[in-house]
Amino acid sequence: MKKIKTLTELQKIIKKGEGTDLEFKRSTGEIKEGLHTLCAFLNGDGGALIFGVTPKSVLEGQQVSDKTLRDITQALSRFDSSVNIPPQVIKVDKEKSAIVLQVEGHSTSIPFTYDGRPYERVSSSTRRMPKNKYEQLLLDRMHKTRRWENLPALDTTLKNIDKDEVLRIIRIAESLGRFTGPIGRNAMDILKRLQLCSPNGEIYQGAVVLFGKNFLPHYAQCELKMARFRGTDKTEFLDQKDIRAPAFKLLEEAEIFCQRHFPLPAKIMPSQMRRVEKPLIPPEAMREILVNALIHRNYSIEGGAVSLAIFDDRVEVWSPGRFPEGITPDMLKRNHPSIQRNPTIADVFHRIGLIEKWGRGTNRVIELCKASGIKRPQFEEVGHFALVTFAVHVGVTPQVTPQVTPQVTPQVTPQVEAILKAARRPRSRDELQAVTDIKDREHFRKKYLLPLIQAGWLEMTIPDKPNSRLQKYQSTEKTPES
Repeated sequence: MKKIKTLTELQKIIKKGEGTDLEFKRSTGEIKEGLHTLCAFLNGDGGALIFGVTPKSVLEGQQVSDKTLRDITQALSRFDSSVNIPPQVIKVDKEKSAIVLQVEGHSTSIPFTYDGRPYERVSSSTRRMPKNKYEQLLLDRMHKTRRWENLPALDTTLKNIDKDEVLRIIRIAESLGRFTGPIGRNAMDILKRLQLCSPNGEIYQGAVVLFGKNFLPHYAQCELKMARFRGTDKTEFLDQKDIRAPAFKLLEEAEIFCQRHFPLPAKIMPSQMRRVEKPLIPPEAMREILVNALIHRNYSIEGGAVSLAIFDDRVEVWSPGRFPEGITPDMLKRNHPSIQRNPTIADVFHRIGLIEKWGRGTNRVIELCKASGIKRPQFEEVGHFALVTFAVHVGVTPQVTPQVTPQVTPQVTPQVEAILKAARRPRSRDELQAVTDIKDREHFRKKYLLPLIQAGWLEMTIPDKPNSRLQKYQSTEKTPES
């Protein structure tokens, strides 16, 4: 259908009457029903939705204000795929106008959904698309050749690919039996086998995501934003880090950031007489959600970054783009089909063991959380982002609760022996940390200093002012003899 731009063209098209590619609505008061039809046009051969025309094909027009256009824009945002449908306002008379929303069909993004539901056009009627047809269209789209990940990368050659990272990842895949045959050290041959470049050596965008060296100016979206906030809002940062890097490096950085800021609650096991630490969030569960954010995100959103936000009362993981088409937040709580937005990128994660079973990831996360005694994560869509939230208490490390003995009995490791020996006379925290050769201050505090104080093996020289800059620590009479 030719684009409708003028009143003459509008009057001519109205004479055709409603059909497979044309729908009339009297006003934008029927916008919801109208956009169901627009969704059907997107899933078919295209078409035009016209507001201001009666069911009997009489052009009446309607009042069009700034609010009218804002309402249309808001309604269009409820498409599950990012669609750009600018309203065409055509004057009918001095006071009234018609509004035309026109789309083309046969898009590579088919099937489209509106409010999570797919629609199709049958003659001059719109109806819900049958489930089996929708699922087949999803499968067809998964295997289309023109996805963002397998489009040619801009200004990118093999020189822009980290060959060492390619070889590192492929050796892991080989050790797991998920990359067979001769490997060698030819990065281009490996990229071809992973379908990350064309047969003639043209690098695809998916290769940049996984193995790129440089991400600016074209691939700023290959970014991870991490922050630990004080309290339950974003008013004050306690720590912040932004990084652009290959996907596997981003995953590693996110896990390190979590280790730095997640407390380690502990309890005393009477049979073992030592602290047993219980992670705030099961590491496998946290990793699964981070992996999902990296492999299912919409990389076509330029400037969009995966975000990890840690608050006192929750941990949030934000991923650009909604959940893959056909997947609703509620479906993630039960068995659901595996729909890959970026199947080539996901395949490389699978080869190195970061994805084990297709379509089981979120179910496994829920099982791990249940076994760990924490609430299952909440899955939701906020605007054009997918959000996963763990409701956990991060702000204050829970107190160690003994089951039998009121004291914590740390294991006497070489590091503990070194600390206790050095503390025979008062020592500063830095002096004690130095004898263990541990670089991370927070790790030293949580794993060694606090447990030894709680066990009564170390004591503060200024107990009334634990944060004093003059604070030192010394061993006590309870210290086991070495």
